[in-house]
Amino acid sequence: MSIQVDPSEFTGKRVVVSGGTKGLGRAAVDRFLAGGARVITAARDNAEPIAGVEFVRADLTTAEGGKMLAAAAIGHMGGVDILAHVLGGSSSPGGGFAALTDDHWFAELNLNLLAAVRLDRLLVPQMIERGAGTVVHVTSIQSILPLPESTTAYAAAKAALRTYSKSISKELGPKGVRVNSVSPGWIMTESSVHMLERLQAANGGTIEDARQIVLDGLGGIPIGRPADPAEVADLIAFLASDRAGAIHGAEFVIDGGTVRTV
Repeated sequence: MSIQVDPSEFTGKRVVVSGGTKGLGRAAVDRFLAGGARVITAARDNAEPIAGVEFVRADLTTAEGGKMLAAAAIGHMGGVDILAHVLGGSSSPGGGFAALTDDHWFAELNLNLLAAVRLDRLLVPQMIERGAGTVVHVTSIQSILPLPESTTAYAAAKAALRTYSKSISKELGPKGVRVNSVSPGWIMTESSVHMLERLQAANGGTIEDARQIVLDGLGGIPIGRPADPAEVADLIAFLASDRAGAIHGAEFVIDGGTVRTV
């Protein structure tokens, strides 16, 4: 999907994107690069180089991994102006709540909540010192519309991230740091494909049957399709930009109309 971008929009800005090597994270990296930003990201495994992007091999679901990325960002860029928490996803099996072990719960909380909490704790203080900075947390409409068949733990972790984001916005706004959250619906990423495969394995049938389970759980998508990662990345970039200078402590839903309540 092609989106018109001002190539000087983020000139001079130092950006950290968590989990920026694939899916929505990669789309966010590409969007900030297109706007002229300097970008650093991390992933657990070696990734193909992205031109213009500094890469740190680190597991952000661990405290040590968060420290590695934060140290690289401050050491190599001298600080961070924009922190985009895109890391997330679900690897829990289908089968409802009884199929979720403690290990599944810990994994979902570390990936979808605590990775962001730790990075904020490490990187936001230098924003406070300068009196300027922007944080964007990516949550999910599943925080209010969970899918009990397969993503209860993921939805609970994203709901906690949503509350956490609102809470710190009250603390950081007076200190010059804007905090907002983006709440996507279904995005057609690699992880979405893997989720469909897990549902197929748990329930039998075809991938289309698994897709229908997701659509039924969501109640359908009025625009008739999942979002493209580039569309969500563009919203993240807008909230991080000076154009959104008066937007703070807000949540922006991008779900094709999936959530039907006000």
